[in-house]
Amino acid sequence: MNITIITVGKLKEKYLKQGIDEYKKRLGAYAQINLIEVPDEKAPENLSLAEEEQVKQKEGERILAKIPQDSHVIALAIEGKQQTSEQLAKNLDQLATYGKSKVTFIIGGSLGLSNDVQKRANEKLSFSKMTFPHQLMKLILLEQVYRAFRIIKGEPYHK
Repeated sequence: MNITIITVGKLKEKYLKQGIDEYKKRLGAYAQINLIEVPDEKAPENLSLAEEEQVKQKEGERILAKIPQDSHVIALAIEGKQQTSEQLAKNLDQLATYGKSKVTFIIGGSLGLSNDVQKRANEKLSFSKMTFPHQLMKLILLEQVYRAFRIIKGEPYHK
């Protein structure tokens, strides 16, 4: 399976990079992992709703340009469907079984995802009703994808 994770913004924190590198290495036994960072749109703190939409639109265009052809897109969004680790594993396994070997996860910037990106998504996934920093979410997502592959293979880890 080919898994692409597209995120907005450059990861700067060393401790997050180390965790991401570790899970990327572990996942190498199960899937090809491609991590893509698109630049975030620089914006002042206090934006109007229209300005927020402009920022999301510009970031969204960058995201859409990086989605691989024929990829099943899963956007991370608070309003998405929540799943257990076992359900995520089953979902990934079914995608692979039915010929969807390319899966792209999208993590938006601090303002979220543009409408165009949300429309391109085949499904929306929520890890919680809480808001997490998008840089930390990348690490959490990689850990859950790794956990999913361990579950699929019947290997110990997920309990």
